[in-house]
Amino acid sequence: MNYADIKHCDVANGPGVRVSLFVSGCTHHCKECFNPETWDFNYGRLFTAETEEQIIEYLKPDHIKGLTLLGGEPMEHSNQQGLLPLVKRVRATYPDKTIWCFTGYDFQKDILEKMVPEWEETGELLSCIDVLVDGEFQIENKDLGLAFKGSSNQRTILVQESMKKGEICLWEPE
Repeated sequence: MNYADIKHCDVANGPGVRVSLFVSGCTHHCKECFNPETWDFNYGRLFTAETEEQIIEYLKPDHIKGLTLLGGEPMEHSNQQGLLPLVKRVRATYPDKTIWCFTGYDFQKDILEKMVPEWEETGELLSCIDVLVDGEFQIENKDLGLAFKGSSNQRTILVQESMKKGEICLWEPE
């Protein structure tokens, strides 16, 4: 897996100060994407054990509230495989920090109905994610007033609560 960038003090992609990992590779190609260079799976740098160590270290301070995965597309299968060891380690090392993930895929139709049955990594990855912002960015639904999303079709889903209840539970900003 390649990655485009790591922001160690990000306040734009989830609540509080976060560490954000922008993975490379996306097949959605949303019109007016804010990060089109990350569509290429070979863009950026190779994600290595040293990269993982750097992220774990960035997450250490108490003022860092968690990790955010975005890109590119974290839920592309090759990216899930690359991210799974990291999110498991983050969950074990920092159980009180949250993990957010931004995806262009639909949580029910794409992730739960297609990916979970097909790829073992998907269920394991979901078990570590607290909040998933789903849905492709749609320029015709762009709304700069939304918290942590770009267009009104996107949802901010509480993953663990949604999985337990079998229905979508939405995160609301405080």
